[in-house]
Amino acid sequence: MNRSEQYERLAEILKAKNDVLSELEALTWVEVLWEDFETTLARAGEPYPGEAKSFQYVVQQIDAYGPQLHLFQTKNEKFKHLMSKRDLH
Repeated sequence: MNRSEQYERLAEILKAKNDVLSELEALTWVEVLWEDFETTLARAGEPYPGEAKSFQYVVQQIDAYGPQLHLFQTKNEKFKHLMSKRDLH
């Protein structure tokens, strides 16, 4: 399975946990979580453990936080595109 297919599979897993997110939002969250994991390892000087480990990490994040990702709020420009105009109250 190539990375694009892995992203799609992870987005399906996320959508199953959080039906508030659109398909595009779920895919974007998957990409952000994957990139964040890889970037964190690189900044720490850790060797890249491979795509299987990245996939596993994103699944763990989805299991832990997936149902609440639509509630995520930030002022960080990097994540603003993930915020929608939903009423969170």
